Amino acid sequence: MYEYVLYPLFILSIVFSFWAQIKVSGTYRKYSRLYTGSGKNATDVARMMLHSAGVTDVSIGRVSGNLTDHFDPRSNTLALSDTTYASYSAAAIGVAAHEAGHAIQHAEGYFPIKLRGALVPVTSFASRASWLFIMLGLLITMFATASDIGYLILLAGIGLFAVTTLFQLVTLPCEFNASRRAMTALRATGDYTADELRAARQVLTAAALTYVAATFASAVQLLRLLFIFTGRRDNRR
Repeated sequence: MYEYVLYPLFILSIVFSFWAQIKVSGTYRKYSRLYTGSGKNATDVARMMLHSAGVTDVSIGRVSGNLTDHFDPRSNTLALSDTTYASYSAAAIGVAAHEAGHAIQHAEGYFPIKLRGALVPVTSFASRASWLFIMLGLLITMFATASDIGYLILLAGIGLFAVTTLFQLVTLPCEFNASRRAMTALRATGDYTADELRAARQVLTAAALTYVAATFASAVQLLRLLFIFTGRRDNRR
């Protein structure tokens, strides 16, 4: 009976993920053509946010690509993509302010970002090993139905996959908070019109949807794996 619940959720997760990617690309492309009148480019905005928050040890650099912007806590570097770094567009300014928000989170010891950082090495292992355990467990349960070892290996794989789902879940408050910090900082400057602020917010909202979609897809996959596990255990009895 579980398929009546699972299949619609699985299809919905695919559609949601696909739509979120289209949404963020389209929104960024639209507002990358809306240039602000503040006289400050994206790098200026990021530097201003960091300075206002008293964060002086973060370097700002340039990274190749489009929407490859990120903050690296290991090197304390805020990397802005080619399409963001020197741009005056509302889209680029929103993205730069968002990444500066992550740098400020790290400097302030924001709990979700600390938890996310602690989960990174565990998640790196779990993402590589989970499907190996799952496939091995499934094979053993197919050919050694009388043994519990296959079910234990399968359950271990599901547990590892659950770590990746937890990582996605912990990422959400980090992203939402960084966007809130970005919009608060942009409004506080008084340099931007209502339309420019609205454009920046729409870009950040669209970007947030990709994280929500990824979390939803991961949760649906985890639910599917749990259904497979319980179904196999029930068939064994």
